[in-house]
Amino acid sequence: MKNTANVLWFNQVDLEDVNIVGGKGGNLGEMYQLGIPVPNGFVVTSSAYFQFIEDNNLKPKIKDILKITDVDQPDQLLAASKKIRALIKKTPVSQSLSLEIMKAYKKLSGFGGLKNVPVAVRTSATSEDSADASFAGQGDTFLNVIGEVNVVDRVRDCWSSLFTSRSIFYQVKKHYDHFKIGVAVPVQKLINSEISGIMFTANPVTGDKTQIIVETIWGLGEYIVQGKITPEQYIINKSNWEITSENHIHQDVQLTRGQDETHEVPVPKSKRDKKKINTAMALKIAKIGQKLHNHYGRPQDIEFAIDRGQLYIVQTRPITTLESSKEKVADQKQTITQEAYLTGEPASPGLSSGVVVIIKDPKEITRAQKGQVLVTTMTTPDFVPAMKKVNGIITDKGGQTSHAAIVSRELGVPCVVGAKTATKDFKEGDIVTINGTTGQIWKGDLVGTSQKENKDLKASTSKVQKKTATKIYVNLGEPDLADTMAKRNVDGIGLLRAEFMMANIGMHPKYMIAQGRQKEFTLQLAKDLLKFCKAFNPRPVIYRASDFKTNEYRHLKWGKLYEPEEPNPLMGFRGASRYIQSQDVFSMELEAIKMVRNKYGYKNLWLMIPFVRTPHELSEVKKIVSQNGLIRSPSFKFFMMAEIPSNVILLDKFIDVGIDGISIGSNDLTMLTLGLDRDNSEVAPTFNEMDPAVLWSLKRLIIKSRKRGISCSICGQAPSNYPELVEKLVKWGATSISVSPDAIDATREIVAQAEKKKITQK
Repeated sequence: MKNTANVLWFNQVDLEDVNIVGGKGGNLGEMYQLGIPVPNGFVVTSSAYFQFIEDNNLKPKIKDILKITDVDQPDQLLAASKKIRALIKKTPVSQSLSLEIMKAYKKLSGFGGLKNVPVAVRTSATSEDSADASFAGQGDTFLNVIGEVNVVDRVRDCWSSLFTSRSIFYQVKKHYDHFKIGVAVPVQKLINSEISGIMFTANPVTGDKTQIIVETIWGLGEYIVQGKITPEQYIINKSNWEITSENHIHQDVQLTRGQDETHEVPVPKSKRDKKKINTAMALKIAKIGQKLHNHYGRPQDIEFAIDRGQLYIVQTRPITTLESSKEKVADQKQTITQEAYLTGEPASPGLSSGVVVIIKDPKEITRAQKGQVLVTTMTTPDFVPAMKKVNGIITDKGGQTSHAAIVSRELGVPCVVGAKTATKDFKEGDIVTINGTTGQIWKGDLVGTSQKENKDLKASTSKVQKKTATKIYVNLGEPDLADTMAKRNVDGIGLLRAEFMMANIGMHPKYMIAQGRQKEFTLQLAKDLLKFCKAFNPRPVIYRASDFKTNEYRHLKWGKLYEPEEPNPLMGFRGASRYIQSQDVFSMELEAIKMVRNKYGYKNLWLMIPFVRTPHELSEVKKIVSQNGLIRSPSFKFFMMAEIPSNVILLDKFIDVGIDGISIGSNDLTMLTLGLDRDNSEVAPTFNEMDPAVLWSLKRLIIKSRKRGISCSICGQAPSNYPELVEKLVKWGATSISVSPDAIDATREIVAQAEKKKITQK
């Protein structure tokens, strides 16, 4: 039985087994079985870890330490981590488990067990690399481990790395239970990398899905992840498989494998300025990346190694920060014309300013204060508590795939990496402004100046801004943002996405039904909904029922048991048709809505149905909603997403079914109007929400809704991206516009001006 096995080989596991082999282990097995060139290995499962904890009665001892630890106090956090790790490392691994690991290592070594091959021993937490979080860089990795006793010791070290200071901090902030997260440990043949690299199958800074980013360095890959070496970079256009940008970097040192451990050595002079890979290899890497992107159905962050011309893929994980990157890039309409004082690589989008604090050793991170800009040579995982506090981050070294870049994007902190001389050019107390979208850095508080100008402008027009006739709603999905967003100048939530909350529950809802855990699912969803309703009350919160596509559902735990593989999930089994065929899942969502409205008394929670193909589908869904005790009334409004051409053509018939309003989903409407898959890189450049055909549909939907006396909102990305569209929406008579958080104030201002212009023209 897999669930009780202590050791499993890559050819025995896949993504269905992440609960026992972790994200890293599951992905290695999945790729191995897909035929991707993955070095062979085995995984010491989480079952072995949990047994180790239980056999040695470690849980209460660890709990006692964590109970008295304030993770926001770095000194306490470091001390707790040190105690727990020491406790685990001094506890012996049972003889039977040690023998299992040793035998597997000997088998991997081959030659009848007479030879000891070097291996990589990596941490793979069983909650890592999931849909909403990445443990990237938090667990320990040991390279060039040789000998069976050393492998057992390193496995135990990996177990202890679940309790590094950065991992404890991350788990607490993500509200994870320390003892429900297991640790699996993949043990894999080590590639003696002449060249190492990382690629993203979508641009992690701009969110552009038509690009693949490939970054390479000489030597082993740890230096690229750590950011110690600024990598060579290739940007590849998926539409025509051409390299649109190359950035070649001089490299003086590299990490190589020695007899017993890894060593930093000089790069031979003949290679220091030489290209690491040629065009053919860059494209080969990119096409394997796209194969993995297509297989997983979402953008991937992939590690690779090259030895004697042979390419190996050693890890893949989903990119977890793409949507937030796109939103932040959309906010960078403000330009600073002043010439930049220093330039590096854009790593995490956003514009910010603050007082410089220079930290070169993680022991000094307590000096970092809220509102400062952290300047350092490079970050390590121990910097995370400081990175959480600051306004921005600048590093001398590293690329878009370095630790600083990945963590900054997840934290939502603007970051510029590879600035080369920042720690020399700036001194503590300097004030700087950084643009993480462009990589530019200026001296002085240029953001503050802009904010003052905006403040003066807002003061002069505050009455208009606060009382726009067109309501400004916000699109949300993350419960932890509810309180913050409720304080903003918004009239409610126009699109509350179900998907993030359901992904947070962690398992496919049908699996939970099969396990008799419907109540658990409903309670967790209701708990998250309550956060939004409580924060925004009495303003409306419009919950869009789940619109997972089959490929997204398949990536939930146990998802493959219940979801078909579709050639084009965007136009497949989703939305209203799913509710009709899978009423049991939809009923759990409706039960959560009832709980918030009836048990907790928050009547500001309303329902919106996505992707409704026909009036008959809408009628059937409405019956299901009523049968579950939610009756359309003045206190419970029922909306439909308008995102399919049939919604535009037959709007009168949809309204006849009985709805309170529509909300236009501009993303899907554009895709289906122009007949293209927005996630297909070959045609994505044609995707244009300002296309005349799309504008015609928007105008028809708004004018028809007004004539029929129902509300009409728009909640796609278009209003955030195109200020000129907002003016048209106001002119046509949209009742509300729902935008991403970064576009709230700008949209309110544009609406105020458009309404004033409309009144003047009358």
